[in-house]
Amino acid sequence: MGGGKIVGILIFVVVVVSAAGGGGGENHQQQQQKWWKWMSSTSAAVVNPVVSSSIVLPLYGNVYPLGYYYVQLNIGQPSRPFFLDPDTGSDLTWLQCDAPCVRCTTAPHPFYKPNNDLVPCKDPLCASLHPAGYKCESPEQCDYQVDYADGGSSLGVLLNDVFHFNMTSGARMIPRLSLGCGYDQLPGQSYHPLDGVLGLGRGKTSIVSQLHSKGVVQNVVGHCLSGRGGGFLFFGDEVYDSSRIVWTPMAHDRMKHYSAGSGELIFGGKGTGLKNLFVVFDSGSSFSYLNAHTYEGFISLLKKELNGKPLRETKDDYTLPLCWKGRRPFKTINDVKKYFKQFALSFGNGWKSKAHFEIPPESYLIISSKGSVCLGVLNGTEAGLQNVNLIGDISMQDKMVIYDNEKQAIGWTSANCDRPPKSSNMIM
Repeated sequence: MGGGKIVGILIFVVVVVSAAGGGGGENHQQQQQKWWKWMSSTSAAVVNPVVSSSIVLPLYGNVYPLGYYYVQLNIGQPSRPFFLDPDTGSDLTWLQCDAPCVRCTTAPHPFYKPNNDLVPCKDPLCASLHPAGYKCESPEQCDYQVDYADGGSSLGVLLNDVFHFNMTSGARMIPRLSLGCGYDQLPGQSYHPLDGVLGLGRGKTSIVSQLHSKGVVQNVVGHCLSGRGGGFLFFGDEVYDSSRIVWTPMAHDRMKHYSAGSGELIFGGKGTGLKNLFVVFDSGSSFSYLNAHTYEGFISLLKKELNGKPLRETKDDYTLPLCWKGRRPFKTINDVKKYFKQFALSFGNGWKSKAHFEIPPESYLIISSKGSVCLGVLNGTEAGLQNVNLIGDISMQDKMVIYDNEKQAIGWTSANCDRPPKSSNMIM
């Protein structure tokens, strides 16, 4: 993208639906798999069989210069590949769809061709997208509209189709899941030229929620984003050793988002007095965001630390709002990270000890195409996030981040994200 200004994608979603639906299609599960019974975390009265396996998918892309990560999913019969934006900040998965398409954006593959397996209006999945008390205008179908904080949107209809997955056990699964056929897209300011969005949020329409309800995997999703580009995405809990993960409870009063609740900003290992920060983890955002008050405090600490260092603020690099030049152009973060301190977000939610999400310089800085070092933490209030503080892709690099909807906890640990686990079983 050269020196052009980059704005991280803000898939921070408010979903509005104008007629509801879901359902249809039984899961085509391979009978030879080992099953066991377990009590559903959502209802102790329900016993679901869940296969003892996970799904691991490679990720492509980077924070800079591309500006996003993406995953390939194979959907339909016959199976066709699509590149999707993996987004923990929203629930609905949708594809640009030839229904025909009223307004669609440039995409890497031909638009998805819809089938006739529509999700009806009264299906619980459709109801989950719609405010209480909605009225079905078209009982036979579920119309949806998804609006994103960056101004982008998708309008379409919900339908069912098969998704093709290779499990870590070696089995192949082709569950029938609900997705949006998006026939009217408006690109936001952080538009990415992809086939659609992979919704990984906490709602019923989320892919991981649907896979869990069909007994394919535990209701756990995670990702490992490499700072060198690429990485992997996973569904299920077999990819990591839980005892080696730093865990903190999910905030129960923020049911729509993956939030660790109230956090405190730590700078250079010391408290800053910037507390009670509502923090959300959002893989759909390229960069991280702090609310205006916290951002101003953070910038003040950063600039104080840079006093006397061989860096000067530059106004002729528009890659990001705040960039610095050195005596000569920087080539890598290693050239400059010694001048910057690590910061962290600390969460204390009544568990044994505080959980620190540490963010070293390489997880909040980029080297621009002009050789400047630029700050990948932005003013969230200016970006329309109001008081929300958002941990985006840049700050989750080289960590495995896990959203465990069974235990209602978020976890993380430093990891080598270059090599997906059990890669021999994956669809490449």
